[in-house]
Amino acid sequence: MTNSRFSVTIVGAGIVGIATAALLAEAGHSVTVIDRSGIAEETSKGNAAAFAFSDIMPLASPKIMTKAPKWLLDPLGPLSIRPSYLPRLAPWLWQFWKASLPSRFEASISAQSALMRLAETEMMALVGRAGIETMVRHDGSLELYESEAELKAAEAGWQRRADAGIAFEHVRGDRLAELQPGLSRQFVAGTFVPGWKTVSDPHAFALAIWAYAERLGAVFTRDEVVAIETGGGGPSVRLGSRASHTSDRLIVCAGAWSTRLLNPLTRLQIPLETERGYNTTLPPATFPLNRQLIFGNHGFVITPLETGIRVGGAVELAGLDLAPNYARSKTMLEKAARFLPGLKTGGGTEWMGFRPSMPDSLPVIGSLPENSSILVGFGNGHLGLTQSAAMGRLLANLVDGQTPAIDIAALRPDRF
Repeated sequence: MTNSRFSVTIVGAGIVGIATAALLAEAGHSVTVIDRSGIAEETSKGNAAAFAFSDIMPLASPKIMTKAPKWLLDPLGPLSIRPSYLPRLAPWLWQFWKASLPSRFEASISAQSALMRLAETEMMALVGRAGIETMVRHDGSLELYESEAELKAAEAGWQRRADAGIAFEHVRGDRLAELQPGLSRQFVAGTFVPGWKTVSDPHAFALAIWAYAERLGAVFTRDEVVAIETGGGGPSVRLGSRASHTSDRLIVCAGAWSTRLLNPLTRLQIPLETERGYNTTLPPATFPLNRQLIFGNHGFVITPLETGIRVGGAVELAGLDLAPNYARSKTMLEKAARFLPGLKTGGGTEWMGFRPSMPDSLPVIGSLPENSSILVGFGNGHLGLTQSAAMGRLLANLVDGQTPAIDIAALRPDRF
């Protein structure tokens, strides 16, 4: 362990970068965060607002390999791939298939479970230190099923959660109606997870975490990082304004854009891809929603926010450059209106964000083999908000020369 204090540059002001900045500033490091857009102005601005600490099941699984062909036949379904993007996606899909094999699947569950335990501990502690407890809602979540067969098909996953100590309750009839009045009668059962949490608004929450980091001395620079350079004085970033910034340590938390910066520096082939997520945020008072509702078989959720109701989710694999397909958000909104009769669907705002996704559903944490002063922290998929404080703690451990809070061997950047 070292007691040295470093100058640290973080590339990316999404929720992972912000949480990392807060934890490093707490430790006394001099922290600068650089982002082209602003604080949480991209993917972290429009997420589903959940602390999904019980979501330990990786997307890559034997089960998904049986569902995926059916889903892919529907271009607006829970999982879609743009045909023009398929050749570029092929290497990632190969790694995804390997990650779904039983032995890899089991290892991913184990690693994800450990990361989620750390995520809950670190996030709740960070919320307390930042004084923003009122922004966290403890309403639980309700996952819904249209048949008893659908619930039975999910039971193996719930047993995995039970084994991990996660509490839940399968509900029907009056109990289901009590947890969420006004549901369509097509839903015959649900699973209530009391420990599931949401935030009142993800953008406001991220800004509050940043305000705490700023009080501790963290500094934000709005500029585009166009390249990372190495030299005798430590790693530096070359900015779109033609300025440069050098520090003792550099951490890349640039989400889905991370490998575009890293590929010129490293021999590693990190298989980072982009899960495009779509949503529509409706005005407040469009439906009396008690908690986040999860429609797993349709790949989306409905979340009550301070600013309205957000309907969104699903996965589109189409990279960073193709135009959005907002027919996906419209399809989810149409389904939401059927599932919640009485939901007012007018006046909504559509959005699309880029989730940084790894084939095994686990993030990347560690340093580059070519330069230990350059660290990476990205690839959380749809769990960036959930795992952000854990990512920050582990990256702070590495900067401080400490043994990481959990074993990060399964998260190392060279694992592929």
